[in-house]
Amino acid sequence: MAPPILSLEDVKLHHGDGMLFDGLTLHVGPKDRLALIGRNGAGKTTLFRTLMGDLELDGGSRTVMPGVNIVWLEQDPVMKGHRTLLDWAVSGDKAPPQHAVEAIADQMGIDLSTDAKTASGGERRRAALSRALASEPDLLLLDEPTNHLDLGAIDWLEDWLSRYSGAFLVISHDRTFLTRLTNSCLWLDRKTLRRAEVGYGGFEAWTEKVLEQDRRELARMDEKLRQETEWLVKGVTARRKRNQGRLRKLEELRAQRAAMIGMQGKAALGLAKDDVKTKTVIDAHEVGKTYDDRTIIEDFTLRIQRGDRIGIVGANGAGKTTLLKLLTGEIEPDEGKIIRAKTLSGIIIDQQRKLMDPKKKVRDVLAEGGEWIEVRGNKKHIKGYLKEFLFDPSLSDALIGTLSGGEKHRILLAREFARESNLLVLDEPTNDLDMETLDLLQEVISDYEGTVLLVSHDRDFLDRTVTVTLGLDGSGKVDIVAGGYEDWAKRRKDRKRTAKKEKPEAQKDEAPSTAPTKLSYKDQRDFDRLPVEIERLEREIAEAEAAMGDPDLFTSNPDRFAALTKAIEDKRAQKDAAEERWLEVAEMAESLA
Repeated sequence: MAPPILSLEDVKLHHGDGMLFDGLTLHVGPKDRLALIGRNGAGKTTLFRTLMGDLELDGGSRTVMPGVNIVWLEQDPVMKGHRTLLDWAVSGDKAPPQHAVEAIADQMGIDLSTDAKTASGGERRRAALSRALASEPDLLLLDEPTNHLDLGAIDWLEDWLSRYSGAFLVISHDRTFLTRLTNSCLWLDRKTLRRAEVGYGGFEAWTEKVLEQDRRELARMDEKLRQETEWLVKGVTARRKRNQGRLRKLEELRAQRAAMIGMQGKAALGLAKDDVKTKTVIDAHEVGKTYDDRTIIEDFTLRIQRGDRIGIVGANGAGKTTLLKLLTGEIEPDEGKIIRAKTLSGIIIDQQRKLMDPKKKVRDVLAEGGEWIEVRGNKKHIKGYLKEFLFDPSLSDALIGTLSGGEKHRILLAREFARESNLLVLDEPTNDLDMETLDLLQEVISDYEGTVLLVSHDRDFLDRTVTVTLGLDGSGKVDIVAGGYEDWAKRRKDRKRTAKKEKPEAQKDEAPSTAPTKLSYKDQRDFDRLPVEIERLEREIAEAEAAMGDPDLFTSNPDRFAALTKAIEDKRAQKDAAEERWLEVAEMAESLA
């Protein structure tokens, strides 16, 4: 085994009146791909600062192998004082060369001449990634790298990291990103850092075992301490078990919705019942919207029923926000019509978090300074309601300005979900949230009796939450697919394969060309066999993932658990390589024809 490139030994770090880390030890190897997981406020970003050597320790030691280059992608880097994104990206003593930064930026599709003051969150994140990746790091510390990125940029980053030869630690709420890339997990929980040599796909099974041990310890504690700490431990597994039932119900709802979507991808048929009109909350018919001669939405027809959970996906600039505004009535279409139920009463939780005044206390935001909060017609004590959203009840008198970004978001969710409504509009709700809060948000959305419109780039969250996905490709066309992100992605992939395969065939009848028109034997063989190979790998991955879903597998058969984890990783790599090769030969066939 290679020696570690960075080590923390028995680290102690005070925070306020208590200890944030107490006896923390961590060794990072040269090829480690580590997921760092923990609740908001557990100290994940502080651990990154410790690894960087930015903090003075209260005990223990930090050791770095000579010559190791550690690069930190901060969640919100300070760009004040720099005119453009490029000026910031090449500033400082350890700045990478400009040509390297520009090469990465070009691949990510970001114009670094953009004014740093007016740059969007996505532009700032791409600029920060360009700087970090161009710095030739031996160890990358990635703090929410997918925040503000669209699906295309996330795919690009996953591909870059899969080929990266160094080590990385990543904090992310994006389960799909973590599952695809990590081979070990670090769990920062109650001052302790635990490590498991499994990728994120095995994290939940591992933590079930750890939490079961903790429950046995709680039973031996005195009653007062047990009451104060039990809610930290018990809620996690109970919520996961409930969510398994919700996922089964979600599959049933998707099957029902699939039967309502016509062959042309327009969900306008509705249920064959007399009360279909009373169930319809938004009815869009042949809707079109154009800006500056560019078609944003074209010939869009959809009947949204009460209880539907609609996910909207697509690249930045594809028209997701425009579609959301059309559906909610913030803007009107240029063509077609949208009819909304007269009783529609919505709450909109956007990315700006405008309601969170840093000078207010938590109780001011939730209960207007009082002890009780009205939650959809029922009174609840503020401390009990805070526990439902995974907060320590004593937080009721904390100032909003002292909370982390994720904690502020959770308070906002708690406030908004208390209101009476029948339409919930969420724009990138998963940014800044930890895993347990994502589970909580999934639970709340699943139990919500109204209709949900959700814009998100979080693929796993969409797969766990929505009944219908609306996919925008930037041309104005909106794909309507019963299911989540993976269902939409499969639809796109199948369409691309069909188009690639059919186009060369159609061109065979055209006038003969002097150019060569035949693939080599090897290329033709790959062109014919790879679609079947890809389908086989997808099927085997799905079967292995289903086997991994057994919560007892990690405890009862750890060898099989490890073998399945490795098999999934290997088959995903094989599938990616097969898809890349097939696209290559398909393009060759197209150009030769």
